[in-house]
Amino acid sequence: MHRQISSCLYLIVCFVFFLWVDLYFSTQIIRQLNSGMVISTKVFALTFVKNYGAAFSILQDSRELLIILSVVAITLLFGYVLNNLKSISLKSIFFISLLSAGIAGNLHERIAYGYVRDFFEIRAFNFPVFNISDIFITIGVIALIILILIKKTK
Repeated sequence: MHRQISSCLYLIVCFVFFLWVDLYFSTQIIRQLNSGMVISTKVFALTFVKNYGAAFSILQDSRELLIILSVVAITLLFGYVLNNLKSISLKSIFFISLLSAGIAGNLHERIAYGYVRDFFEIRAFNFPVFNISDIFITIGVIALIILILIKKTK
């Protein structure tokens, strides 16, 4: 029982921390960009873009659908952890909380602003502008896939 409570608290603490990091630093970067700060090289730039869709600009102007999908995804991820508290590893909880916080960060911006604030631009190759939430989602998904593959090979 103690392990289950600890795992649940770990999920909540990690989720809240990652969500705070995402929202705080995103707001600071956007504030600086709106104040005239410029960071631009041939490889990387900070460029504020309003994204009305999802990754790679899919589902443009589908705000309500993306909000629903985000709520469902977060609910399923938290439900999975809560239903598997006895057996889930702390590594899995960590990456599920990172993934969930990334989804929640984009969800917050869709609700609060009507769009997602993207600002990291990699100019070295043609890649869409992205944000901290997108980084959290990508790392979370890749890490969870790796953990699943490692578990299956054992």
